[in-house]
Amino acid sequence: MWRHGGVELLLRVHHRHLVGLVGYCDDGDNLALIYEYMANGDLRENMSGKRGGNVLTWENRMQIAVESAQGLEYLHNGCRPPMVHRDVKTTNILLTERYGAKLADFGLSRSFPIDGECHVSTVVAGTPGYLDPEYYRTNWLSEKSDVYSFGVVLLEIVTNQPVIDKTRERPHINEWVGFMLTKGDIRSIIDPKLMGDYDTNGAWKIVELAMACVNPSSNQRPKMAHVVMELNECVALEIARRQGSQEMYPDDIYDRAWFPYFDEKSWTQVTTNLTVNITNNYELPQGVAATGATPLNDAETLNITWDVEPPTAKFYTYMHFAELQALRANDTREFNTTMNGKYSYGPYTPTPLKIETVLDVKPEECDEGACILQLVRTSKSTLPPLLNAIEAFTEINFPQMETDGDDVCSIKNVQDSYGLDRISWQGDPCVPIQFLWDGLNCDNSDNSTPPIITSLNLSSSGLVGTITQAIQNLTHLEKLDLSNNNLTGEIPEFLADIKSLLVIDLSGNNITGSVPPSVLQKKGMKLNVDNNPHLLCTGGSCVNIGENKPKKNSIIVPVAASIAALAVLIGAFIMFLVLRKKKASKLEDGRSSQQAIMTKNRRFTYSEVMTMTNNFQRVLGKGGFGIVYHGVVNGTEQVAVKILSHSSSQGYKQFKAEVELLLRVHHKNLVGLVGYCDENDKLALIYEYMANGDLKEHMSGTRNRFLLNWGTRLKIVIDSAQETGFSSRQLY
Repeated sequence: MWRHGGVELLLRVHHRHLVGLVGYCDDGDNLALIYEYMANGDLRENMSGKRGGNVLTWENRMQIAVESAQGLEYLHNGCRPPMVHRDVKTTNILLTERYGAKLADFGLSRSFPIDGECHVSTVVAGTPGYLDPEYYRTNWLSEKSDVYSFGVVLLEIVTNQPVIDKTRERPHINEWVGFMLTKGDIRSIIDPKLMGDYDTNGAWKIVELAMACVNPSSNQRPKMAHVVMELNECVALEIARRQGSQEMYPDDIYDRAWFPYFDEKSWTQVTTNLTVNITNNYELPQGVAATGATPLNDAETLNITWDVEPPTAKFYTYMHFAELQALRANDTREFNTTMNGKYSYGPYTPTPLKIETVLDVKPEECDEGACILQLVRTSKSTLPPLLNAIEAFTEINFPQMETDGDDVCSIKNVQDSYGLDRISWQGDPCVPIQFLWDGLNCDNSDNSTPPIITSLNLSSSGLVGTITQAIQNLTHLEKLDLSNNNLTGEIPEFLADIKSLLVIDLSGNNITGSVPPSVLQKKGMKLNVDNNPHLLCTGGSCVNIGENKPKKNSIIVPVAASIAALAVLIGAFIMFLVLRKKKASKLEDGRSSQQAIMTKNRRFTYSEVMTMTNNFQRVLGKGGFGIVYHGVVNGTEQVAVKILSHSSSQGYKQFKAEVELLLRVHHKNLVGLVGYCDENDKLALIYEYMANGDLKEHMSGTRNRFLLNWGTRLKIVIDSAQETGFSSRQLY
């Protein structure tokens, strides 16, 4: 079975903005992937001018941003289980002949659970400059890691600046753009090759969106669904600019964007300089109400066409009419409306200089997503149909019910208490799932009952004040994370009263007082109060260090002093042993030189590797570039055999580096190299066998149930220190 991550992913994901897999080859050692051809290469080449041709226009760039964002949003929300790409960058965005964008290279992609934790713990992988700093620091990978990388891509798209440029005062593009924004001049940020040919409002919007994506805290970053929505608005703004005009706030009190839609071959534009009465529930801008269109030929119908996505989607239309012309006594304007040939409304006659709105009371549906609205003149009408404006709203199906009303009120109170101003905290907290509020997890499993909020994560959100009482009304809460803020005051007792709440993280705050016994004693409770400098936990209870408790303080000070003294003594002892054994180490290194020569000549064939591992029967673990197997040399000597994985892009470099290093370093506290195999594409390293595995296994208890005693731990520290001292002094 093919083991390459890119194939496994591409065989089960399909989207118009992901590079398609045509096929693959898995013939023994011959592995190949066959992709669809992308005629215009990658985005980075096109931005840098390496491919020649014209500069990408602002509209091109906005469309590329939207389409690549749609591909990424599909991985996060359309796949089951969801996927994290893990290597979003401009060289992994490929362009079609017409500059359509598709996301490529899924070799580092990872899936994460649909339910439960919203991140997976994994070894850091990705490209420097695009790598989420929070992921790099914690090894916690989530969809927000992709959001960060995509934010960097957005900044590249609009600035055409390198991600890292050491000639700049602020080398990383995030820092540079952030600094330039403080000057308030968007034109100093946007690619000068565009020569100002872009919509300024759209430019501000996309730069601000990109900076939100690269926020150091993942909780503060938007979801990709929101990014797609914002980018679509940027595209619309640019289209409107190119078509000549647009109407938004303050002209439109609802901040709607109105775009000219005019068919010069079939329509005649009608305008008036008189004031149109726009007073109704929809309040069109005066500039929109004072314009309209009629058919070029009075006898023809007025046709408007558009496509809906997906093709099966239902929608509502809102048509706005006002008579803009002064009619003669014998003139009549009357018409019917049809949708895809079916009668919709009429006959209708517009009111002079007063907007009236005709709307669908039931949703419409179009054949294969292609919609045709027709305004058809009646037999008694002397004038052709006239339309001032139209709005079409796609119906969004919510399989879930609205979020539990009490939970909605409670989370809104939490928001108000802390003054949270998050982009995603709008509308229903839990539905639709792709617009779930950042920092929340909800139970949406039963469509017959309202979703409930089960997890609240406000870590690193700049919270100040006390722990708000509004949290106590989130009665279904299971996890609460308020870590790394500036919260003060005492831990409230109501946390123990939330029956389902079993995980609380209050670390990294300035909490005072004692932890309520009811919280400490709650069965199954996991409480983290680390790094609260004014909170001290001893003997199972937490007390305010500032309280006047001389007896406890008199114990704390000597204990702290004793621990510090012990640490100094241990450090001195280790240094003493290292220095004392310096000569012995040199002698050992000298004695091992002959062994080094032997090791250099100890090259195994692949058939010998297969024999010593009994056809790779027993797996010991996973190393830096492949799987480690148990083996036996000469019938008695146990060894560990690390085999290079074909799916490891860096494997051969790591293999070569490790062999070169281990062939020239020898110390009793460094794992010894017994030999190696380098036969065509078969690469392996053979080490001495370490019977008790690694230290982490023993410390965590995953290897056995016995604790390492103090003497054993001290010996491990000394041996490791000797190895480090040897490395720093004698490697050159």
